[in-house]
Amino acid sequence: MSVNPPFRADIVGSFLRPEAVKTARAAHAAGELDADGLRRVEDEAITALVAREAAAGLRVATDGEFRRSWWHFDFFGMLDGVNVVELDHGIQFQGVQTRPLGLHIDGPVGFPADHPMLEHFRFLKPVAEAAGVTPKFSIPAPTVLDFRLERDALEGSAYRGHDDIFDDLAATYRAAVQAFYDAGCRYLQFDDTAWAYLCSDVELAKAAERGIRTDHLAERYAALINASLRDKPADMVITTHVCRGNFRSTWISSGGYEPVAEQLLGETAFDGYFLEYDSERAGGFEPLRFLPKGAKVVELGLVTTKSGALEDVDGLKRRIDEAAAIAPLDQLALSPQCGFASTEEGNVLTEAEQWAKIEETVAVAADVWADA
Repeated sequence: MSVNPPFRADIVGSFLRPEAVKTARAAHAAGELDADGLRRVEDEAITALVAREAAAGLRVATDGEFRRSWWHFDFFGMLDGVNVVELDHGIQFQGVQTRPLGLHIDGPVGFPADHPMLEHFRFLKPVAEAAGVTPKFSIPAPTVLDFRLERDALEGSAYRGHDDIFDDLAATYRAAVQAFYDAGCRYLQFDDTAWAYLCSDVELAKAAERGIRTDHLAERYAALINASLRDKPADMVITTHVCRGNFRSTWISSGGYEPVAEQLLGETAFDGYFLEYDSERAGGFEPLRFLPKGAKVVELGLVTTKSGALEDVDGLKRRIDEAAAIAPLDQLALSPQCGFASTEEGNVLTEAEQWAKIEETVAVAADVWADA
């Protein structure tokens, strides 16, 4: 089994929030618990989570995103020039909307030296290393910020349109990569919904309505990613997770990776790709033909986080064999399809079911790549 990330059995990042964390966050929001009190509860829960991740056989551990409400808005709202604002609508999933929040740009976008998530990682690092596992941290990709902007999100800023923000976005992420590296992070992940939405005609039409120029957007996003990763240190692994939407076990987009596979797999400078393959909405494995031969790894997201039912082990192995007919087995790995709680509400399954899925992922990967 691989000793370096991305691992043969890996994880996207988020876990169901323990009741203690939910209670503490509610008390903090109500003014009944101060920031130090909330942090102590989170610290204790994260320490227990890391121990559980290691006990499940993982070689990697995250903080479960226990300090976040959203997988993306928390990070974005802590950037210079970006505000999280109330809207008159949320993000529409199948049959449900998120809370009505969005982003507004009111100044030059930048990465502050004291971004709070650097401290989040600094807590995780020694806890993970004491447990004998690699600490992994996830942040939303720069493409997500651009794709999620409403039509009026740039009004009042120095940016005339979406293309004008790309240079500052890339510089922001170069600074973020270096800051996390300096904090000791060697395994970072860009979580990304934009690439999946580019595979959906429905979502592309919505993007056009928001004022996004959708022609050749995959090429422009590949350039944005590469500019963001331009100065990545050689001993730092940066992967991406491509998500079709994950909120209370629902989803947003459908469509296979074919429309973007050449740009995403063949042209971006990521070290690995976490790709959702847990349902027919993801299409077949044929787009994996664009994975360059070499060290890059695709994590096959065959284990769904949207329900508690365990996958059939033989079925998982058959699907891995199908993928290996397209891309080399030694460039493949296994993970859950997404996190278990992209927002603090979490998906519709129990903690016991969550851990059963992690343990199954580890066991299947150990069998398939026993000699790797």
